[in-house]
Formats: sequence, C-alpha cells, structure tokens
Amino acid sequence: MERYKIIKEVGNGSFGVVWRALNKQNGEVVAIKKMKRKYYSWEECINLREVKSLRKMNHPNIVKLKEVVRENDILYFVFEYMECSLYQLMKDRLKAFLEGRIKNWCFQVFQGLAYMHQRGYFHRDLKPENFLVSKDVIKIADFGLAREIISQPPYTEYVSTRWYRAPEVLLQAPVYGSAVDMWAMGAIMAELFTLRPLFPGSSEADEIYKICSVIGSPTESSWAEGLELASTMNYLFPELGGVNLSALIPSASKEAVNLIASLCSWDPCKRPTASEALQHPFFQSCYYVPPSLRPKPTTTARTPPSAGLSGRRIMEQKCAKKYPGSLLHSKSVDSITSSTKVQASLSTGVQRRLEMNRSDGVNEKTNKNSARQPKYQPPIKNNPRGMYMGKGRGTSIGDTAEKLGNMTIGAGRGGGTRHPPLLPPVPAPMKAGVAANGRSSDLFTGRSQGYISKVAG
Repeated sequence: MERYKIIKEVGNGSFGVVWRALNKQNGEVVAIKKMKRKYYSWEECINLREVKSLRKMNHPNIVKLKEVVRENDILYFVFEYMECSLYQLMKDRLKAFLEGRIKNWCFQVFQGLAYMHQRGYFHRDLKPENFLVSKDVIKIADFGLAREIISQPPYTEYVSTRWYRAPEVLLQAPVYGSAVDMWAMGAIMAELFTLRPLFPGSSEADEIYKICSVIGSPTESSWAEGLELASTMNYLFPELGGVNLSALIPSASKEAVNLIASLCSWDPCKRPTASEALQHPFFQSCYYVPPSLRPKPTTTARTPPSAGLSGRRIMEQKCAKKYPGSLLHSKSVDSITSSTKVQASLSTGVQRRLEMNRSDGVNEKTNKNSARQPKYQPPIKNNPRGMYMGKGRGTSIGDTAEKLGNMTIGAGRGGGTRHPPLLPPVPAPMKAGVAANGRSSDLFTGRSQGYISKVAG
C-alpha cells in the first residue's frame, strides 16, 4: 500500500472504511476500501463474493475493482473513484430529476445488469446507495451479496434492503434469480421520479401490505406460486385493489409508468429481463441516430448494447421452472473464465494485485443522452452512507415465517392493527426500516438502510 497516498476518508461503515487516495506512480485518484476484519489466508480473500464476481466483469456501467491487496492480514480493495452515490444525489434534493436524466441513468444501469446476468450473476442488493455517479455516468457497485445463477439453493431469505426486496424473497422462496434485480429497479425508477420510496415498509409484513396497496393483491391468475408460498407460511394476503401508478408518479411519462409497472409484477416470470427492458419504448430515444450519421443500408434491426442473448429466450428458459433462479445463459457459465493474474510477493509479506486484465473488449464509451447537470459535490467526511461501503450482512430470518403466519392483514383487520391506505398522501422520505421515532423496526440487526433520519417524515 506504499504506492498510494491517502487524501481523506470518504466513508465509514460496519465492515470497512473508505479513503480517497492517489496512486503515486501514475497520479490516478482511486477509492480504497480497508476491511475491518482480519484475513489470514490469500485463498480466503480471493474467494470473497465481491472479488469473485468483479474479477469476471468488465463493463462501463459496473464499478472497476482495480486491485486487491492483503498486507499484514488486512485486506484492501482498490476501486476506481466515483464522485458520489445516487442516494447522496437524492436525499437532500427538493426538485425532481428531469425524465431525460432518469432515462439516461436507467439505460446505463440496465446495460450493466444485462451484462451481469448474461455472465451468470445477479446482484441481490440493488438500491440507490449502490449506484455510483460521476457526471453523466452511473455504475453498479457493492457486489458483497452477488450470487451465481447456477449456485445451489436454498438461498438466504435476507438479501436486499427491505424497500427494494422482491416479494418472492419476502415470502422465503427457496429459489430465486435475476428477476429480484428487476423488481428493485422498478422501485428505484419510481423513487427517482418522486424522490420518495415506492414501498416504504417498516417490517416484512408491512412491506407486503405496502406492495399490495400500490399494485393490488396477487391472485391465482397473477401469481399462483406466490399464493402457494404464502399458504406454506400460513400467511393471508390483504385484499387490496391497488392504485393507478400514473397518479402515484404524475411527473412520469406513459412509457415510464408502463415500464415501472411491468418491473413491479408479482410474478418473477412476468418481469422483463434487463435486455428486454432496454428495448422498451421508454428508451426509444436512446437509440436515435441522426440522419447524417445513418449508414445507407438500413437493413439491420436495432439491438441494445450488451443484449448478446435474446431476452425472450432468456425469459423462456427462466419460466421453465417455478422461479427464475435457474436462469442460464446459452453458454455454459463454466466457460466464462477469469483472465485475472494473481501475483503474490511472499518475500515482502504482501500479497497483492488481483489486477484486472480487461481482455473482453468492452466499449468503454458510455451513453450521454441527457443534458449535462451541475456537478454534484463529493460526500462529506465520515458519511456513514458513503460510497463503496459494505453494509452489514443479515443472517437468516427463521422467525419471519412465524411472525407473518400469525398475521392476517386486511382492510381494518390484522393482528389488531389498522393499516391506513398508502395514498394519499405519499409519505415523506424516511430511513429504510426506521419508524418515525427513529428506531429500527426491522426483524434484523446490523444493516443500515435507506434515508437518514433527519429527513424522516
């Protein structure tokens, strides 16, 4: 680590501290995450999910892990430096983002997700805090919960932050897949338009109630498997009709509302894949080519970047099973090999440099389809929601089924608690999993979530 000069601390969390640093050799600014726990073997380091997944990916919309260094049993991740997180841009903002800017961000994110999913991984923890922004470029970060699609179930029930957690995960489905990322993107898209969370549940049961309040309760025709999961848990969905998303998100275009509605489908098989989302009419302007630049023969159909595999074929493969957890690329994931070279310097006591050989030829140019916005100031020192920070990883939720099983949530009934309708009015921004009194009401501990308490409503 002697090659880096620490400039300042930009974040501090339960799992590590992040510094802005300068590479003395080439003058490059980087972000260094120092893990708080000790690592006593190099094998333990390179087998971390975050390392294994990022070693296999090279995409302009996925944050680059430049180097992994183990020195004196301390592990350091060296990332490319980004100015701030999407959450930091949203949390104190009073005026809504322009739709063009939201479209540009989402278009880039779906390209990164399509690339990731087609290479056999899904993220499982998408939320505004895990998108990093520099000017017009946005990148997916924090792969600490990333999972291989071919990995064996059962999967852990607690994956993403509750506000962005897919219903199949809330109902403890033993197998799930990349569709959980698509659900999270639907909730995040809506939040970008309103600057308010779409499903701000204060517990697992309340999260399901909030979802039903917005999109209506599931039925046999809309999600039969979900009713079976709920029955297994002895849980009864509330009978709610939902609301019109256009009224909930008045500033969004018809195409944007349509995409959000399809992403927030109860049935994972009915959600579009990332490749399909890129072909949605909402992104039509992202493919516009001025007449002066169009080639004379215009016989080839437009296809989105990173689309690679037909989204429809992915969907057919995904829906061949009850849940999309076994979604596979037509190529065997085993054929995707990392070109990373591990160099260990045992003589100096330093094991370093999982340096990435970017050999798959990904175009580094990123779409810039919206008007350039004023540059956002970097996050303040010691921001606990600072970028790149690992979040506390929850354990299994064995008591969730029992808690949900004892509840029958309906209009005016449900364990003696009356749930008010979600709208109107739309609740003010608040910390994920934190009630108005500032206390966490989640069933889990050890994971910070969502908006800071100073803007709690």
